[in-house]
Amino acid sequence: MKTYKIACIPGDGIGKEVVPAGQTVLEALAATQNEFAFEFTSFDWGGDYFRQHGVMMPENGLDALRNQDAILFGSAGDPHIPDHITLWGLRLKICQGFDQYANVRPTRILPGIDAPLKRCKPQDLDWVIVRENSEGEYAGVGGRAHQGHPIEVATDLSVMTRAGVERIMRYAFKLAQSRPRKLLTVVTKSNAQRHAMVMWDEIALQISKEFPDVTWDKELVDACTARMVNRPASLDTLVATNLHADILSDLAAALAGSLGIAPTGNIDPERRYPSMFEPIHGSAFDIMGKGLANPVGTFWSCVMLLEHLGENAAAAALMAAIEQVTANPTLHTRDLGGSATTADVTQAVCAQIAQPQAQRKAA
Repeated sequence: MKTYKIACIPGDGIGKEVVPAGQTVLEALAATQNEFAFEFTSFDWGGDYFRQHGVMMPENGLDALRNQDAILFGSAGDPHIPDHITLWGLRLKICQGFDQYANVRPTRILPGIDAPLKRCKPQDLDWVIVRENSEGEYAGVGGRAHQGHPIEVATDLSVMTRAGVERIMRYAFKLAQSRPRKLLTVVTKSNAQRHAMVMWDEIALQISKEFPDVTWDKELVDACTARMVNRPASLDTLVATNLHADILSDLAAALAGSLGIAPTGNIDPERRYPSMFEPIHGSAFDIMGKGLANPVGTFWSCVMLLEHLGENAAAAALMAAIEQVTANPTLHTRDLGGSATTADVTQAVCAQIAQPQAQRKAA
């Protein structure tokens, strides 16, 4: 039997509730078959760790993660610590340290979800957003000078390299090629950002020639927001820069019903390092400890984790269980207009997993 080593980093806020829920669901899944098991290692990094040690994670923290098969992450963010410290000190330190350059965010309307686009059929909104995850606007290059004086200046430099753009474009084209519609939209802003984004467009054209069976188009990021609302069926796979995809994927999650159900994977496609999977919602300190957090985004992230490990049958079984639960309005959490708790949803998904496959399909 294969044993997968999973690092669990709940982080801050509701991450401390949804990551244990994810572990519970993965354990329930492993219990239904004899193919694999999980060995979980928890790390208490985050805001509480910062208050004790002055850093979000140990300086050698990456070494503790290096031999794991995957990472399940909760959220980073604490109202008492500046956001740039929580983000750069933990999540981005892992993403950049392990060169997880492809951030993959699937979005679709799950059964039973009352999404805001009333004229949109569920099959019309089935997207995957590929976010460049290593450079661009979040490269961390810049600085401040003359702080507190009238001449104070602050800069953030967007850095794009040919190597970085080529690899994310190739990843996105390959992903689009694997999906039924073989359709890719390259999101850009080259009308205003006339250097790096023009290179982005040029490289997209070059890489497209390696994938003649993929139909692709180019869309300015501002026009893309309108297209997501007005013509959702015209989109399938999208690729965008770090900042653009960050914003577009939150819009996508809202259009699908809630940020609470949206997953993401921070992927090292070359598998040199462990990849990290997380819900895209924040730490939500206002509902922390109340049992109100929606764990579906974490469960869907666990589906992505299983797919990355090559356990496709188990991933499909978990996704089917999630869909059976979301189809039941009495199991919707507050963000979806219901009153179910984190524990209610977790128990329901585990119960679906425990059902024999034939019975699950009939349900």
